[in-house]
Amino acid sequence: MIPREILKKIRQIELRTNRLVSETLGGQYHSVFKGQGMNFEEVREYQPGDEVRAIDWNVTARMRTPYVKRYIEERELTVMLAVDQSGSERFGTVTRFKSELATELAAVIAMSAIRNNDRVSALLFTDRVEHVVPPGKGRRHVLRLIRDLLVREPTGRGTDIAGAAEYIGRMLTHRAIVFLVSDFVAPDLERPLKVLAQHHDLVAISVEDPRELMLPDLGLVRFSDPESGVTLEIDTSDQEVRRRFEREVTEERDRRKQLFRRLAVDEIAVRTDQSYVEPLLRFFRGRELRRRRR
Repeated sequence: MIPREILKKIRQIELRTNRLVSETLGGQYHSVFKGQGMNFEEVREYQPGDEVRAIDWNVTARMRTPYVKRYIEERELTVMLAVDQSGSERFGTVTRFKSELATELAAVIAMSAIRNNDRVSALLFTDRVEHVVPPGKGRRHVLRLIRDLLVREPTGRGTDIAGAAEYIGRMLTHRAIVFLVSDFVAPDLERPLKVLAQHHDLVAISVEDPRELMLPDLGLVRFSDPESGVTLEIDTSDQEVRRRFEREVTEERDRRKQLFRRLAVDEIAVRTDQSYVEPLLRFFRGRELRRRRR
């Protein structure tokens, strides 16, 4: 039996994401994520404006008038939502935890996908694969996915992106769109991301909280690593300590962005203190622009 508060939260997420998909993101998703190929539908008589390349020369010779082949897009795609549920995701200092933001983002993408008759699957992971939702369609399927993101308590605390990538590789036998939602606080990212990007259309969604980017001046503070459990006391009133922290965080983010660019992986960067709508729209617009230039 699902607790009433969870059912209420699922309904709230469904209403918010449905409205967003209907009013803003649905058309953007459809224009960017095309089907796997084209299916032949018919041969019809040539009309002014038709592509010359589409002319069926065999039929044209037989009928003694130009005929063209008509194709329709094979729309169905598989969308995989790989969502990091490690200890560092259960952190937030503004209006919500990173895990809550990740859940709503996953819901938006899933709603956009089913609106276009695509199949949606999910893989929830920490330092192990925690839960898998097989590919499916329809509103009930997406509501189940949202429920699992909200209800399931992860067993692990660490982050193993390599293990998640290996599982996805075994699970998805055909090319799919993989949204990897994580804060990417993990070592040795290059190899698993490279393998995923070679076989699938990989999109990295990086989730951050503002307090991870700079230290506030709060004096002596004890910090606890949510993944390793290690505690550390830091004098945040020391200006040099704060400066060094910000420098190291900035350098780490720059290294990660350079890695994404090197692997030709699109990144959608979102924060717990800001709306995720504009980053999503920038991503869709950027993809659409690149598609038109080809």
